[in-house]
Amino acid sequence: MGEIARLFPFGNGESESAPVDADPALAEAVRIAEALIFAAPEPLAEQEIEKRLPRGVAVASVLDRLRADYASRGVNLVRVGGRWMFRTATDLAWLLAGGEGEQKRLSRAALETLAIVAYHQPVTRAEIEDIRGVAISKGTLDVLLETGWVRLRGRRRTPGRPITYGTTQNFLIHFGLDAITDLPGLEELKGAGLFEGAVPSGFSIPQPSDAEALSADEDPLEGEPSSYVDEAAPVADDETECA
Repeated sequence: MGEIARLFPFGNGESESAPVDADPALAEAVRIAEALIFAAPEPLAEQEIEKRLPRGVAVASVLDRLRADYASRGVNLVRVGGRWMFRTATDLAWLLAGGEGEQKRLSRAALETLAIVAYHQPVTRAEIEDIRGVAISKGTLDVLLETGWVRLRGRRRTPGRPITYGTTQNFLIHFGLDAITDLPGLEELKGAGLFEGAVPSGFSIPQPSDAEALSADEDPLEGEPSSYVDEAAPVADDETECA
């Protein structure tokens, strides 16, 4: 038996690949990355993690290994908004749902507005209303700004210079998206049953972009941002609460 073990050193169930501990620098880098991400109050960028790692160790390899280590744990290492954080495993989220108090639900109008901002940003109030086909009731954009999922971007270079809106890093984190381009496309939305009947000819889902830089038809905001919140908001009664 001992002779067989010497001939086939991995026959006892051990992997042929060298364990992490065989590379002390990598093992230590994994521990450092784990500690940094665990202690960070916000998701960490790879550049921030790389600064603290031993010289010569690839941060991508470290994060891949750490993500694999936590893949079957109660918490997982995930990348959201281009940054890294630990998050409760999806199948265990229900365990933590209680005891947090009743969460405020967004109205259907607010959810529809959020979706339009996410897919069509940078977008103005008038453009949101044109897409929805109804006026936005007063306070809808205020609520979305309060959640931290929507931000004021700039002003459109058109008459009246209306404010443009876009999504935030917190939007990506809350919905578990690494990038805004991870939003579901047309085929995924159809597969989820969100489209009933035939899709109109030529219909398509816009390619979303949440780039920080202003677009060519935007000017930067000026003055106190609070004075711009939900400007010129008409009063409409389309805010039915979601069940």
